[in-house]
Parts: sequence; structure tokens; C-alpha cells
Amino acid sequence: MTRTPAGTPATSSTPGTRPGSGASRPFRVGLVGYGLAGSVFHAPLITATDGLDLDTVVTSDPKRREQARAEFPDVRFADSPDELWPRAAGAGAGRTGGDDALDLIVIASPNRTHVPIATAALQAGLPVVVDKPVAGTAAEARALAALADERGLLLSVFQNRRWDADFLTLRALIADGRLGTVQRFESRFERWRPQLKGGWRESGDPTEIGGLLYDLGSHLADQALTLFGAAVRVYAESDVRRPGAEADDDTFIAITHANGVRSHLWASATAAQLGPRFRALGSAAGYVKYGLDPQEASLREGLRPAPGWGAEPESLWGRVGAGESPLTGGGTPVPTVPGDYPAYYAGVAAALRDGTPPPVTAYEAAAALDVLEAARVSAREGRTVTIGGDA
Repeated sequence: MTRTPAGTPATSSTPGTRPGSGASRPFRVGLVGYGLAGSVFHAPLITATDGLDLDTVVTSDPKRREQARAEFPDVRFADSPDELWPRAAGAGAGRTGGDDALDLIVIASPNRTHVPIATAALQAGLPVVVDKPVAGTAAEARALAALADERGLLLSVFQNRRWDADFLTLRALIADGRLGTVQRFESRFERWRPQLKGGWRESGDPTEIGGLLYDLGSHLADQALTLFGAAVRVYAESDVRRPGAEADDDTFIAITHANGVRSHLWASATAAQLGPRFRALGSAAGYVKYGLDPQEASLREGLRPAPGWGAEPESLWGRVGAGESPLTGGGTPVPTVPGDYPAYYAGVAAALRDGTPPPVTAYEAAAALDVLEAARVSAREGRTVTIGGDA
């Protein structure tokens, strides 16, 4: 891994073609929001992607503008997303378009703003990437997807943890049959954060779409559905544990998939002892993996994708075995496949350039939201909820 000097411009060896024009150039990106998601994830990954150019950041916060300018000296700024809509590539009369045109909008602003900003962008004729969760309800997500289909525009949801190192490894183990038929899947995003951090993510206001169910739960549900397909039943327990907390900070979700696999998912900020990240039990063997994918920590430290990106040390490799405990050295170590967050935006660039499907669709995100909505009902009413039935 290497640290890219602040302000190093992204290169484009395979630039895209501007919509509505024969001119070949990178697709210009407008990034809405420069908080955690925008500054740590989206901006670095966009600038690391051939064919994409971070053109404009939307933030009115002086400190965040200073931070963005330090990393990307050529970036432009806007105070409001509304300033971007006249710059849609191929815009009609009365719009600027042309050399000032934008080709993609990335929405990394607070959850409550995702639907209105995405709707406005699509109505302006701009393809859209939205951070998870794309919406507060599955119905809103499907309405956005329908609008994108109607306009013939890309709409994708940033579910980056499909490219976590451990997830890629487990997916490969399932694909090659090493575990046999998977019967039970356990997945955890557990943390020990007894003190509140504040902010909208911990707000109890339902309009903020905060809490761990919709935050880490979005990743957990998406990964489970990606591995094992549609959910038919959901049971959940969701609690507010920390003094002064307003939103759920300790949540458990049990999914029964249509194929019979059972997924047990935990999201917690109150775990004094952390469990395994994954435990997948099959008819032939099981896979147990501890520790978190290294990519988020690398991005937070200012590292950028380079040779060796996403690799884990051997000490963190998971183990495959049957009838043995990995905690006492049982099973066989399995090299962890390197994580690959850059693959997400490479897929977005390919979709813009070639018309291929986006790496994550809004319909897939809506299916995960079906699970989260069912979990919310289950936790509130203490019952199992059928997907497509009484959710």
C-alpha cells in the first residue's frame, strides 16, 4: 500500500464517452456531501477509478471545503445540489451543459436526503449513485428505480461491503463447494462504543433513518441476500442499550431464505467481547473468520488503492474445518482474498461507458429494505414477519 500525495490527479487510461457527444473524456462526477461517507469512501474511490473525474463537491461547510481542497486542489464547490442540475450532460435549452457538464451524481449526504436528492438528479437527467440505505422504505427505493428505468438512467446503491475481503473469500468457498451445502450463516458487525458519538446517525427521529438497523443492518442484509437469495421470513430483536441513546444500538436479525438457509445477523455498538465476523456452517465443513476487512481503516488513514490494496496478514486468515475449533488451531487456514472496494466504481464507470448493468441495483437494495422493514416490525411486535405477506 502506498499513500497518494494529496492533490494527485486521477489518471484515465480508458476514458468514457460523454453522453450525447463524441468527445472522449472522463465522466465528471458531482459528489453531494463531504462527511464521513463522502470524504473517506466516495471521493478517494472516485479519484482512483479510470474514467471518472471528481469535478464538484457539494458542501457549504468551510472546514469540509478546506479538507476537500487539500486533497483535491482542482475540485469545484457548490452550496446546494440544486446548483448541479443545470449542468446535466446533454442538457436542453436554458442549461449550461457543454464543457461544464456533469455525467454522474454521487449522494453521500445524510440518509433523510437520499430520496429527494436522487429524485431531483434523475429528473434532471443525471445518473445517480446513492450511499446505503438508498431510502427509508422499500417502496421508495422501487419508486426511484422505476424513475431511473423510465428515464433510461443508471441508478446504483453503494453497497461496498460486497467487496470486503472476508466476504469475497466466503463467496469463493461457497462457489467451489468446499463447505458443501450451507445451512446456517452467522454475520456480525460488532463494536464496543459505550459512549455516544452524537449526530443524526444516533438520532431517535424516524425521519433521520438512523440507528444500527438501517446503518450496519443494510450491509448485513445485503450480504446475506447476495449469498443466499430471497428472504421469506424475518425475526428480529432491537434494543436501545446505552444511557441517553435514542436509536437502536444492539440489533439481531434472523432470516429464513427461500432456499432454506438461515442467516443470523448481529449489529451492535455494545459488544464488550467481539464474536466472529463470519461463521458459515455447511454439510461438509464450516468457515470461521475473525476481524474486519482492512479497507475502511486504510482509507481513514489516507491510504489509497495501490498494489497490495485490501490484503490481510496471514494471522487474520479464517479457517475451514469440520468438528474442530478454530480457536485452538483446528481447521485449515484459508488465504483471505484481497478486498476490492475500487471494483464498485470500476463497475459504475463501465455501466456509464458500455451500458452494462450497475454493480448494485436499486431493486437489490429494495429487497434488503424489505428485510429491514420486516425486522423493525418484528422487533416492535415480537413476532416473525413474512416477506411479501404481513410485513
